[in-house]
Amino acid sequence: MKAVWIIDDDQSIRWVLEKALARDSIPTRSFASAADVLDALQTAAPAVLVTDVRMPGQDGLALLHRIKQTHPGLPVIVMTAFSDLNSTVEAFQKGAFDYLPKPFDVNSAVALIQRAMQSAEREDAGAPDASGTAASPGRIMMQSSSAAMQEVFRAIGRLASSTVTVLITGESGTGKELIARALHEHSNRSGGPFVALNAAAIPKDLLEAELFGHERGAFTGATQQRRGRFEEARGGTLFLDEIGDMPFELQTRLLRVLAEGSFYRVGGSQAIQADVRIVAATHQPLERRVAEGRFREDLFHRLNVIRLRLPPLRERKEDIPALVRLFLQNSAADLGVPVRRITPEALRSLSAFDYPGNIRQLENFCQWLTVMSSSQVIESKDLPPEILAWQQGERRAEAVQAVSMDGNASAPGGMPVAETAPSSNGWLEMLAREAESRLARNEPAIMATLTRDFERVLLEAALDYSRGRRMEAAQRLGIGRNTLTRKCAELDIG
Repeated sequence: MKAVWIIDDDQSIRWVLEKALARDSIPTRSFASAADVLDALQTAAPAVLVTDVRMPGQDGLALLHRIKQTHPGLPVIVMTAFSDLNSTVEAFQKGAFDYLPKPFDVNSAVALIQRAMQSAEREDAGAPDASGTAASPGRIMMQSSSAAMQEVFRAIGRLASSTVTVLITGESGTGKELIARALHEHSNRSGGPFVALNAAAIPKDLLEAELFGHERGAFTGATQQRRGRFEEARGGTLFLDEIGDMPFELQTRLLRVLAEGSFYRVGGSQAIQADVRIVAATHQPLERRVAEGRFREDLFHRLNVIRLRLPPLRERKEDIPALVRLFLQNSAADLGVPVRRITPEALRSLSAFDYPGNIRQLENFCQWLTVMSSSQVIESKDLPPEILAWQQGERRAEAVQAVSMDGNASAPGGMPVAETAPSSNGWLEMLAREAESRLARNEPAIMATLTRDFERVLLEAALDYSRGRRMEAAQRLGIGRNTLTRKCAELDIG
């Protein structure tokens, strides 16, 4: 059996993967630099190559490009702690088998390596070189460590060389247009225009002319010929936002354009070729609108070739601290003022909020803080009124729950509180009530959010009890110190 080659300047990463693969009797060979690997490839070849990106000397992406020129059929898995869209896309463009963000679950990493080995065994001939010409970085880079967004990044990388139609779904404010622009900027149509049209923002009577243009005299007020968005997007990408709100009769015409590849201006008689890639987006549940007869089923299937679901911010709260810092930097740059710093307590409060307006609402909060904060350091008292009101409501709800379970004492201001700690099963009853409340509100990802909250309480309590001594806290919790450190980083616990 050929060995799996592991390239990382971090010896501990190499050791972990070596031991994990050895459990499944998979031989390994480790290297600390890209130069050593290139020398070794002169006389041997691995079954799979796993490489870090950030290394001294030649980085992992440059190594990937070199390997795909000489060993095009060799599966290469790229791993890095710097999980951003551009490096993900570039890895796929250069021919990576898959992308492994650090920190990773060891069992998942081994399973991925085994899939790569099986893929190589099935391939009798080498895979074609997928490096091509790398797309320009563009202006938009989204960073995320959440599993859901990593899947979106991977999909963008796989779609980079394709012109297939994409349907982006997600709540308002989740960044659907950002992803549509990223799809365009990392495609072979990036040299053409990116044209966006919001189907819900244009009156029904004007939408047809906006899409397809019109001839002079086609209707009252049409004093001259005008090109529509399909023509403006020629050679590029047409982004149809809120496609679920498009009038039913106009859906029929759009379907015909997608089927025939040509269209007519309003009042025109000459067919015009539709040389565009369609990316559509909606916050509407299109399957339900199809069932209600409000959206054409055949158009739905035309659009739903590849679907990307963007998770709401409440499902990717681990990304909030990085987004807060990014938005505070952007707001300061826009206003020409120094960047505001934020205390850990204020950041935890921002991270706990559920954000019904998603990323757009968080960005608005950061703009508000940049303008309204009276000092360079943002504290909990400086947070927007929505956050402060929500916190007050949460505290009242917790107090009411405590009273209903254990007592009827009063806190300052007349707020009743429990006199004693909950009974041995009291915390389980509180957890059950919280779960029932969230289920009644039809909240998504309840398991993930409650588990995360529960872990935060345990970690903070153990750290408080041990006065910040992480080794002692880890021992009391029955976990390893490295696990505790990793979870503190994920939960942004100082």
